[in-house]
Amino acid sequence: MNEQMGITLAILALASGLFISGKVRSDLVAIGALVLLMLLNILTPAEALSGFSNPVVIMMIGLFVVGGGIFQTGLAKMASRKLLQLAGTSETRLIITVMLVTASIGAFVSNTGTVAVMLPIVVSMAVSAETSPGRLLMPLAFASSFGGMLTLIGTPPNLVIQDTLVNAGYKGLGFFPYTPIGLISLAAGITSMLILRRFLPKNEEGAGKKRHGRSLKELARKYQLSQNLYRVEVSMESPIVGKTLLALDISARFDLNVIEIRRKISTKNQILKTINQEIAGPGTVIQEHDILYINGSFEQTQQFADTFGLSLLDHQAAEEELPEHAARYATSDVGIAEVMLAPNSRLIGRPVNQSGFREKYRVNILGIQRKEQYLLHNLKEEKMRLGDALLIQGTWKDIALLANEQSDVVVVGQPLEESRKVTMDNKAPIAAGIMLLMVVLLISNFIPAVVSVMIAAALMVVFGCVRNMEEAYKTVNWESIVLIGGMIPMSIAIEKTGAAGLLSEGLVNSLGSIGPLALLAGVYFTTSILTLFISNTACAVLLAPIALAAALKLGVSPYPFMFAVSIGASMCFASPFSTPPNALVMSAGRYKASHYVKVGLPLQLIMGIVMVAVLPLIFPF
Repeated sequence: MNEQMGITLAILALASGLFISGKVRSDLVAIGALVLLMLLNILTPAEALSGFSNPVVIMMIGLFVVGGGIFQTGLAKMASRKLLQLAGTSETRLIITVMLVTASIGAFVSNTGTVAVMLPIVVSMAVSAETSPGRLLMPLAFASSFGGMLTLIGTPPNLVIQDTLVNAGYKGLGFFPYTPIGLISLAAGITSMLILRRFLPKNEEGAGKKRHGRSLKELARKYQLSQNLYRVEVSMESPIVGKTLLALDISARFDLNVIEIRRKISTKNQILKTINQEIAGPGTVIQEHDILYINGSFEQTQQFADTFGLSLLDHQAAEEELPEHAARYATSDVGIAEVMLAPNSRLIGRPVNQSGFREKYRVNILGIQRKEQYLLHNLKEEKMRLGDALLIQGTWKDIALLANEQSDVVVVGQPLEESRKVTMDNKAPIAAGIMLLMVVLLISNFIPAVVSVMIAAALMVVFGCVRNMEEAYKTVNWESIVLIGGMIPMSIAIEKTGAAGLLSEGLVNSLGSIGPLALLAGVYFTTSILTLFISNTACAVLLAPIALAAALKLGVSPYPFMFAVSIGASMCFASPFSTPPNALVMSAGRYKASHYVKVGLPLQLIMGIVMVAVLPLIFPF
C-alpha cells in the first residue's frame, strides 16, 4: 500500500463514519472529502470537479424536473387513484395494488417523490377501508425501491453502474435490461410482504375514523360553487370596456361578485402562455374579449349580461355541470379558504359589504355557513354572526396576508401550503406525452440518454407542466446532486491510487477461490450492509469500480456484479433512516425501529438470496 492509497482509504473511512453518524449533512461530508483529496494532491482540480459535469448528475437533475412535472400536473395522482379504485377493502388486495401502482410510478420517477405523492392517497384508502395506515405504508415505501429496478432511470444506482461500465469500455445497459430483475424483485417483494405483514402494526380502534377538516373539493361541494359560477364575455361594443369594477359597482347594482378575469395576452410575455388569470379587484379595468367569472344567481347574471350587452357563456340547467375549467375555483395562484369569526370579532353584527375584505385584502366572500344553512346569494347586506364560517376567494398570498394580519377572523388551514397541493390537471396529458417521448428516446438510443432526459425536462417547463424555472429548480433535490457530484471523484481516487484493485483483490482472494457465485454474494451483501449506513447512491459510486475490478481479476463478465451493486444498494429495508421513503412513512404509519427490523431485515435477506440466485441466470458469468 502506497502513501496516497492509504490517505484515500483514510478519507473514505472518515467519510463513511460521518455518513453513518448522521451528525453532519451528507452533502457537506462529500464536499469535505473532495476538498481533502485536492489539498493532498491526490486529485487535480479538474478531476475533483468532474463529478459535477458527469452525465449521471446531469441526468438526475433532469429527472427531478420531469418528476416535478408529473407531480405538479397531478398525472401521478390521477393514475394512482384510478388504479387504486380496483383494490376494494380487502387488505391483501390493498397491499398488492398499492405495491404494484407504487412500483409502476417508481419506474420513471424518484422513489422519494413517488412515496410523497402516494402517501396521502394510501392514508385515505386506509381510512376508507377502516384499516390502520401502518398496514399499507411500509409496503408502499418498500415497493418504491422495487419499482426503481424496473428501468434505467428508476434509481440513481442504475445510472451509476451504467456510467461505470461505459467508462470501462463496455456496452451500456439500455433502458429495459433492468426490467426482468425488477419484475422478479417486485414479485418476491409482494409475496414476502404478504407473509411478513403479521409484524406490521395491528388495526386500532377508530383507525378508519375520518380526519377533521375540508379539502378544496369538499368546500366547493358544500358551498355549491359550480351551481353559482357563470362566465360572461365582454364584446368590443360593450359600454363597460375601459371601466373599472369600482366604477361599475356591479356588486351593489346586481348583487353579483366578479371574482376573476381571464384574458388573452401576448405570447411574448411567457413561452406558449396565452391566457392570463387574475383575481378581480376594484381597480381592475375591463378589456374587450375579457371573460368575467361571476358568482351569484343565474337570474342576476342574465340581467347583468343583458344590461351591458355581454355574452353569457353558461346557461341555467339543473343537472348540467359547468365546463371543468369554469368550475375550478382553485389554481396554483388563486384559491378558496374558509374563515371563522373570532368570538371577540368586531365584524360580528356588521353586514358583509362592510367587512373590508375586498378593499383591503382583495378577497371575495362567496358564501356563509350558518349552522347547517348555506347562504349564497344577496350577501352584501347580510349581517355576520358569531359562529359563522365565511368562504373566501383570492390569491393564496392575499388569503395568507388576511390570516396573518386580521385578528377578527381565523383562516382554517394554511393557505400557502394548500396552494402547493393544487395541481394543474389540464396539463396532465401534456406531461404524459413528454414522459412517453422521453421513454421512447431512451429506448431507441437515437440520442444520448442524458440529452433525452434534458429535452424532456426543458419541455416540462416550456409547456407549463412545471410552472416556471424557479419551480423547476425547487423540484431538484440539490443535497442529492451535491452528494453524488462530490462522491464520484472519490471513486476516481480509489481507482487512481490502486485502492480499488487492493479491495477487489481482497474480495477475490477471500471468495474467488470458492467460485464466481460466492464472489457475487460477497459483492451483493457487502453493498447491502453498507447501504444501511450511507446513501444508496454513494454506496454504488464507491463499490461499482471495486466490483468491476473483482470481476475482471476473476476473468468473468462484470454485468452480474454491476447489477449486484445496484440492487444491493437499492434494497435497504432494515432501518427507518437508510432511505428517504423509509423515513417518510415512519410517522404516518406509527412505526417503531423494531418494525423495520422485524419486517425489513428478513425482506432484505430474502431479496439478497433471490437476487444472487437469479442474476447469473439472466446475466451469465
